[in-house]
Amino acid sequence: MTTVTHEAGAPSGAAPPSGPAAPAIVTRGLTKRFRGGQVAVDTLDLSVPRGSVFGFLGPNGSGKTTTIRMLLGLVAPTSGEHALLGLPLAAALPRVGALVEGPAFYPYLSGEANLRRFDAADPTAPAATVRRRVGEALDRVGLTAAAGKRYRNYSLGMRQRLAIAAALLGPRELLVLDEPTNGLDPQGTREVRALVKEIAADGTTVFVSSHLLAEVEQMCTHAAVMRAGKLVAQGTIASLSGGQPVRVRIETPDAAAAVRVLAALGLAGVHIGAVEGGTEVTAELGGHAPERINAALVGADVPVRGLAVVRPSLEDVFVGLTGEGFDVDG
Repeated sequence: MTTVTHEAGAPSGAAPPSGPAAPAIVTRGLTKRFRGGQVAVDTLDLSVPRGSVFGFLGPNGSGKTTTIRMLLGLVAPTSGEHALLGLPLAAALPRVGALVEGPAFYPYLSGEANLRRFDAADPTAPAATVRRRVGEALDRVGLTAAAGKRYRNYSLGMRQRLAIAAALLGPRELLVLDEPTNGLDPQGTREVRALVKEIAADGTTVFVSSHLLAEVEQMCTHAAVMRAGKLVAQGTIASLSGGQPVRVRIETPDAAAAVRVLAALGLAGVHIGAVEGGTEVTAELGGHAPERINAALVGADVPVRGLAVVRPSLEDVFVGLTGEGFDVDG
């Protein structure tokens, strides 16, 4: 079984830290068991640094949404503890914005009117400032020009941005987004990704659940990887990727000759694979200089169509941790 790595936080079983210096999210042994014995989340120990864009990564059904529902008080945990912003849940929630399982708005109302209705349902929202706050939220997500447009005429990306605007109607220290790019076209995905980075740049911690490896890698500073309800790794994107070896990839029509050269140089983990128009050979780079490898191949009359140094991605990390893959691009 893979060992869970913790970048920061108290040992498993300890009470979550409290106070202004505490992480944005901390869980200790958080578990959810449904009737019939199914364990959706199994003794989760999570630590989300303040100011981070934190990717909560895993295949569909790995326990991500159940975890988010427990964090927000929508579902009671079977056991374990958690804290948001170092505060009791009731005190923390007014400082938390959330988008869980997609937006729900009135199609015949404008974006602005929908936000006003949404705000009116919040008993803690000051009615005297609703116009200013709605305007600021629309401006922050880039929808000022479309404020009077009916929701049914919004694109998918605009709808998702409006949902994020609803989560930002008050000052938020933490924003929780469950699959914010799910179902979006490439343009909508880029819009949401850019918005998340802008919100984080303003000092808000953003917790993003996703099953898309490439999306998390482009958007996030930190990540945690879930599998079948268990946490298998967490840390910065750089530290997660750093656990996998850098490899060299050679495209050549003579893979057997390339393998002999790499073996003579002492490279480990040599593999042959098929690519369009020929074959490729990969190996762990280790301490070898790519230019020396190329010179050795050319000196041995091995035809080299391409040579690249391949640094590990989150996909490599996940496959290395679990022995399986999931959606990279959707």
